[in-house]
Amino acid sequence: MSEQDVTEYINSQPEPKRSTLLSVRQTILEIEPNLEQVIAWKSPAFMFNGKYVVGLCAFTNHLTFSPHSAAVMSAHEEALEGYVVSKSSFQFAVDKPLPKSLVSQLVTARLNEIS
Repeated sequence: MSEQDVTEYINSQPEPKRSTLLSVRQTILEIEPNLEQVIAWKSPAFMFNGKYVVGLCAFTNHLTFSPHSAAVMSAHEEALEGYVVSKSSFQFAVDKPLPKSLVSQLVTARLNEIS
């Protein structure tokens, strides 16, 4: 599974999910351009040195962002206020890309954790 597969997954989503996912993917890759894009658990994931950094997933009424780490989630609990949060992911609106500052915090924290 490759970057092309991730692009196909995103492009298969109806608007506004497609545009929102494209925006979040762009933000992730601006933070760390060397992430490998793959499909894992039937949804886009981004890896670094063979380890999962973050994942995205589209559902009927929301999108999810997962830093693949309960520790990263709990460390950024305050920044995630207002989102529906689970142990290792959170939901966000299909028509509102995540703030770049939040994505940066989570991606950077996860990269630091796996390094």
